[in-house]
Amino acid sequence: MDVRAQTLDELRTRTSVKWRSYPADVLPLFVAEHDFPLAEPVADALHACIRRSDTGYSSGGPELPEAFAGFALSRWGWQVDPAHVRSTADVSMGIVECLRGLIEPGDRVVITPPVYPPFFELVREAGGVVAEAPLLEDAEGWHLDLTAIEDAFAAGAKAMVLCNPHNPLGHPHDRSELEALAAIAERHGATVVSDEIHAPLTHRDARFVPFLTVSEAAREHGISITSASKAFNLAGLKCAVMVTASPRMRAIIEGMYQEVFWRTSHLGVHASIAAFQHGSEWLDGLLASLEENRALLSRLIHQKLPGVGFREPRASYLAWLDVRRLQLGDEPARHLLTRARVALGAGRDFGVQGTGFVRLNFGCSPEVLTDAVDRIAAATIGTYDRH
Repeated sequence: MDVRAQTLDELRTRTSVKWRSYPADVLPLFVAEHDFPLAEPVADALHACIRRSDTGYSSGGPELPEAFAGFALSRWGWQVDPAHVRSTADVSMGIVECLRGLIEPGDRVVITPPVYPPFFELVREAGGVVAEAPLLEDAEGWHLDLTAIEDAFAAGAKAMVLCNPHNPLGHPHDRSELEALAAIAERHGATVVSDEIHAPLTHRDARFVPFLTVSEAAREHGISITSASKAFNLAGLKCAVMVTASPRMRAIIEGMYQEVFWRTSHLGVHASIAAFQHGSEWLDGLLASLEENRALLSRLIHQKLPGVGFREPRASYLAWLDVRRLQLGDEPARHLLTRARVALGAGRDFGVQGTGFVRLNFGCSPEVLTDAVDRIAAATIGTYDRH
């Protein structure tokens, strides 16, 4: 299936934050919303709900867990027990509520910056204290700093929020590292809460490994939280799933206040069921377009922004760009907004490790992506540090 981004004229009729945050002369490539039309099965499911005035509370029925289990088996070979799947409004809420059941106020929680900015706030919202174990980078790519994570657990950290695939890097973590992480968590009696929202967006030249599949230790010490929202652009419909694979972890979910489950959107449930059951052909088409854009971005950077560092992601539609050689100061995203009229994610929001970086959303048309790079290049002529 050929899945192509909408035109700017069409997109500017949208009223989401992506299209309401900046004036019309700005290309908004900052927030993780993509520019592709809804998958037809999802749109059909939503229209059907509206036609029958089916807009009440979510029933919490078995359809969503069963749909997710079928999707997980088909895409990743992951055998999920639907009885171990519960819904909530979004992945962030799921992370907070899981942490509340796992830690006491003041306990440390490990995160791995540069990482999705709300992780810092979610830990605090749950009553925890952030313990950073920054990712390591070498010629082969990105890696978990397993030594730093073990040191944090040994020092008393009770949980970790894993980002897999990792945002903003588009990096699916390697099975061997996930196995080692699970063993570390088991040794120290800690729990790994794995945010896997970008998993359906894993590119075809990579492999996503669900944390709960890697070992018995992972199943005993892990909770996965994911959603159709990122791949199918359903963030406003508020539906995510929390998945466990052991009685111990299931008890954490079942011990939550019932309001956590009631906050799930009924329309979000129906959209997610349609996406999981009938959206695979559309998703494959989306991934083909994103991979074309990824290759285009690499060419454009090589040709027009040779001072920018870029490692191609293997998941998502987010690019992590090292713009330090452009000498744009500590807030390059602000500089590029002002001078290039391109809105990008500010690297410092992802942790101090993001200083001198920006995050670019390439989930757009090739024309918009090319225009964005042209604008950045024009705004930074003569700024390169060539040493």
